[in-house]
Amino acid sequence: MGRATEPSRLRPRIVLAMGDPAGIAPELTATLLGDREVTGAAQILVIGGRRVLDEGARVAGVSLDIDQIGSEDDIPAEHDRPLLLDLCHLDPKDIPVGEISKAGGGFALQNFKRALALADAGRFDVVTFTPFNKAAMRLVHPAYEDEIVFVTEMLDFKGVASEFNILPHLWNARVTSHVSISGVAPLITSDNILRGLRLTDEAMKAGGFAVPRIAVAGLNPHAGDGGNFGREEIDTIEPAIVVARGEGINCHGPLPADTVFVRARKGEFDAVLTMYHDQGQIAMKLIGFDQGVTLLGGFPFPLLTPAHGSAYDIAGKGVADPGASRAALLLAARMGVQRRQAALAA
Repeated sequence: MGRATEPSRLRPRIVLAMGDPAGIAPELTATLLGDREVTGAAQILVIGGRRVLDEGARVAGVSLDIDQIGSEDDIPAEHDRPLLLDLCHLDPKDIPVGEISKAGGGFALQNFKRALALADAGRFDVVTFTPFNKAAMRLVHPAYEDEIVFVTEMLDFKGVASEFNILPHLWNARVTSHVSISGVAPLITSDNILRGLRLTDEAMKAGGFAVPRIAVAGLNPHAGDGGNFGREEIDTIEPAIVVARGEGINCHGPLPADTVFVRARKGEFDAVLTMYHDQGQIAMKLIGFDQGVTLLGGFPFPLLTPAHGSAYDIAGKGVADPGASRAALLLAARMGVQRRQAALAA
């Protein structure tokens, strides 16, 4: 009942920003451009550098069949083949593979900024990117905390955004994200939980779920055990769930965090809303590390990337698994279709 529905066949426009050039981003980008299912699902504009992409193709062992334009050229409104917007801003020979560098961070940051600007202008339906390295990006932009904070600043966004981790049949949302464990408990409020439930329901519907089934994890061991191990479940989490149900959100809980993913994996739920980062991330990466996708939801357009990082330890070896990147692009295509259908129906 809650499973994602298959939208009609449309080709949305996706902008793909190349990530950190010292990691596996170049070879993943090249591999995606050689995947006919991916390139057939959307009109893809890649933002990066031809020299870096060619090196990625060499490492990945793929041949590139793409069109190319320069930084100042007009971007066509429609194009059948993948299109590279070559910013000509980096020679891969200047970047040591597997090492953090200011030049590498600047390359990724410039690509990302350009992608955001194009989507913000309504030129593209979805933004995607191959893995960044935050430490490298901070060498260029010291205030860089994470993608959500950066996008919020770039777009001057006043709404609420959140990070979702996605496997083929299971989503994970969270009430708090990049916060220290000592800082989690004060942020577990009914308002924050309700905000997370609303955003999860909205994002999953945009991803093709008609009525997503959302489980809500407790904060304490055994979901508080009736108040024996804490009262957050009774005083804070359950009241938020009651309000959400009154708004038509199909949510259940609070449920013990150590068993809720077992139930979800068996098909009882489509998503789990966890209270903090590792409560969900550990479970999701154990279930499907090579398929995990990160969605930044709540912005005017979706942003997707593989859930893993830049993988400096295997960069340049041609062994990077493209599964998560492929899943991110295919989900981006489905979400782009949903956006186009919604715009047509409006």
